[in-house]
Amino acid sequence: MKDPITQPSYIITSALVVAFGHHLAHEEKCPGTVEKYLRDVRALAHYLHGQPVTKEQAVAWRDGLLAHGYAPATINSMTAAINQFFCFTGWTDCRIKALRIQRRLFRQPQREMTKDDYLRLVSCARANGQERLALVMETICATGIRVSEIKYITLEAVQAGQAEICLKGKLRTILLPSKLCRKLKQYAKKQKTAFGEIFLTKSGKSLSRRQIWAEMKRLCRQADVIASKVFPHNLRHLFARTFYHICRDIVKLADVLGHASIETTRIYLISTGAEHAKVLQKLGFVQ
Repeated sequence: MKDPITQPSYIITSALVVAFGHHLAHEEKCPGTVEKYLRDVRALAHYLHGQPVTKEQAVAWRDGLLAHGYAPATINSMTAAINQFFCFTGWTDCRIKALRIQRRLFRQPQREMTKDDYLRLVSCARANGQERLALVMETICATGIRVSEIKYITLEAVQAGQAEICLKGKLRTILLPSKLCRKLKQYAKKQKTAFGEIFLTKSGKSLSRRQIWAEMKRLCRQADVIASKVFPHNLRHLFARTFYHICRDIVKLADVLGHASIETTRIYLISTGAEHAKVLQKLGFVQ
């Protein structure tokens, strides 16, 4: 492993950002994570306008994000990316602290996709002749895989009834429901797919998360689903909540989702504001 790159004046250059991207790829970060980290570093560079990085400047950038209406969780995610960059460059004296956020007790209803929302989106996609999109949504919601793991849904996996997913240095096996397998086989036959990935673009390339996100967003108005609820990762959240309500085993759910920590899985299971209100009503303290 190469020694961290040092800059005497701590200036974020294009070459340094590229080198950071290569480092993240070498660390086996998924492409989406690499893209996100580089975007955050470039955001800080844009804020600095060519000026050297200092801890004070980094703190001012972080606090400025809050003033501009960024969500605290988003700011902390960006802060983590910047701190990783500082560790890579050796500018460890510039690292900044994340915002302290109280753990959320409930999830906002405008962010939670319900099963009815999901069914309307799938039906709408099929009505529009978007069978690929409908099957992508069904596959994510029926298995709990990440949108970046769609590429592991191959014809071979469908024939075996399970997919072997390798991500972030971890290998896990995902079972594919028999009904889903039948639908995927029919789709593959129709698309004349003899082997490999099921979901491909017209040019034969893998579907990107951005393309799936955009196609889902275009369904919102027609499906009468609030746009803030509609993004691929919310399908994974819906799977997690539904799976847990059936089996009540958070450890098993963490394994299925590929989480290294149960604390991460707990975030998926935060109740809605309405559910939290029902609990408060049952306390019976207001007569």
